[in-house]
Amino acid sequence: MKFASLGSGSEGNALLISTQSGTTSTTVMLDCGFGIRETERRLERLQMTPADLAGIIVTHEHQDHVGGVFKFARRHRLPVWLTFGTYQATRDRCDDVDIHFCRDGGIFSIGDLELSPYTVPHDAREPVQYVASNGALRLGVLTDAGHATAHLITELAACDALMLECNHDRQMLRDSTYPPSLKQRIGGDYGHLSNQTASEILSELDKSRLKRIVGAHLSLKNNTPELARTALTDVVADSVDVMIACQEEGFFWVNVADR
Repeated sequence: MKFASLGSGSEGNALLISTQSGTTSTTVMLDCGFGIRETERRLERLQMTPADLAGIIVTHEHQDHVGGVFKFARRHRLPVWLTFGTYQATRDRCDDVDIHFCRDGGIFSIGDLELSPYTVPHDAREPVQYVASNGALRLGVLTDAGHATAHLITELAACDALMLECNHDRQMLRDSTYPPSLKQRIGGDYGHLSNQTASEILSELDKSRLKRIVGAHLSLKNNTPELARTALTDVVADSVDVMIACQEEGFFWVNVADR
């Protein structure tokens, strides 16, 4: 089981999750915040084509996550999974797209991948994040959440790999030129995770199986890769591989766990 990012940040997000079983493989795209041509270009960089995808799963309706989903799905005849709340916010874009609904706690399968959506606190209609599994390994994804909840701590327990939002450094956000309303939204309970909050979440998780963690959705103005990496490495064992995803390059394929 492996994963790769087409890009991670406020200008667009898309994550590929893939597993292989014998001669068959299943690859899904989590969110698609890029236009059709840009998505295709970034897929090619990861040695993939749209025909290699089994579907798109969506976290919420914000443009950097859903902006390219429906046009790309329509062009390439891909099914899309999303919550009913997200559908209500985007229904005017869903014509001629094969839509499937999912919800918190409703585990579903796409090929050999099992997807478990879970609710997160974010300023969207019905936002979810996901844990993906191939039956042996677990990849947890948490971005676009304002604070920790007992529910998300439980859902992300005992993952082999994590992709965890480190959106901003609190002091950098306070000192930024953003208007007060935007600072309040980003740093609020339904905004985005700071490095410090990400570190606190990570410290609470069951990390008994954790082999790899990726810091994601970094602000280009209110964070640095070095600050995010320090926040994560401070609370994991030296044996855990820590990476940082970037907006332009994302990251190339990495295994959920090297076994």
